[in-house]
Amino acid sequence: MNTPVKPMPITQRLSSIISWVLVVDLGLVLLSFGWFLVAVLGRSMNLDLGLDLWHSLWNPLILPALSVLMAGAIASGIVGWVGRRFNADAS
Repeated sequence: MNTPVKPMPITQRLSSIISWVLVVDLGLVLLSFGWFLVAVLGRSMNLDLGLDLWHSLWNPLILPALSVLMAGAIASGIVGWVGRRFNADAS
C-alpha cells in the first residue's frame, strides 16, 4: 500500500537550496578567515604564510563570498517569511 508523495512546496525547496549554498559559503568564509588569522600571526613573527596572496584574493574571491553569505541570509529570511505568510493565509 503506497501512499502518494506530496510534492515539496516551492518555498521549502528554495529554502533548502539557499541553506545548502549558505553552508558551503560559510565554510569558505571561515576558511579564509582562519587563513587570514594565521597569515597575520605569521607576519608578526616575520614568516611568510600567504598574507599577500590573501590580499590579492580579497576582491575576486573573499568579498563575493561574504556578499553571497549576507544576501543568502536575507533571502532565506524573506523566503521563510513568505512561506509562513502564505501558510497562515491558506489555513
